[in-house]
Amino acid sequence: MLVNFKEMLMKAKKENYAVPHLNINNLEWTKYILEKCNELNIPIILGVSEGAAKYMGGFHAIFGMVNGLIEDLNITIPVCLHVDHGSSKETCMKAIDAGFTSVMIDASRYALEENIKITKEVVDYAHARGVSVEAEVGHIGGAEDNIISTITNATLEDCLTLYENTKIDALAPALGSVHGFYKGEPNLDFETMKKISDSLPIPLVLHGGTGIPDDKIKKAISCGICKININTELQSVWSKAVRDYLSENKTVYDPRKIIGSGEAAMKNRIEEIVTLFGTKR
Repeated sequence: MLVNFKEMLMKAKKENYAVPHLNINNLEWTKYILEKCNELNIPIILGVSEGAAKYMGGFHAIFGMVNGLIEDLNITIPVCLHVDHGSSKETCMKAIDAGFTSVMIDASRYALEENIKITKEVVDYAHARGVSVEAEVGHIGGAEDNIISTITNATLEDCLTLYENTKIDALAPALGSVHGFYKGEPNLDFETMKKISDSLPIPLVLHGGTGIPDDKIKKAISCGICKININTELQSVWSKAVRDYLSENKTVYDPRKIIGSGEAAMKNRIEEIVTLFGTKR
């Protein structure tokens, strides 16, 4: 069933594990993720970027697809349908009106005062409709949907100020992670991460989970990270499996066989991710 992420992330915060946020890009990806997480009996957050939403036809189309798959596949785990990096209040409102159960408003490109203003407007609209809200402080580096940004780490003071003035349900403090593949070793600020987690009653989110070594993922979870976003990693393992299949089957033209050739690799990686995160239901 579709739920917001409040209960699943607060449980993760209390019991010291992380819930995976896996981005969806088409029907097949959504189906694979739901099937595997249902098999593993763990909650899942399906992330939808604005670019992916446009590619898949819009928020209403995605809501209908996810709801239909949950019913037809007999999915019994908690599923959160979440906007990833919503760039405006209007985008978040459209997703909420279409049936999304969670949104991220990313106003981190603005000064803190404006970030708070925009985020508070989204929170007021979302909470009145039972929808959870994630926000960001600082700038997470790398590229996502062709939007490129540099790293600017969050401060404890800014995180506290944002929370106290908005009452968001989860916070993504920029602390050294990047979107996409890392160039060199990820440099995460675990000390500040722990201070923020200890100072806030809400769960913390780590964006740019792809490429962070396992030991640093575990340390991040021990420092209060309860939701970790993964997209590039699944794209990488899926596309490699498809390329290998096509190189060995040059006459295949059925798109179902081509897309489906990446299913096993993707599901295997999801299980590894869930095991690393220690995710429970």
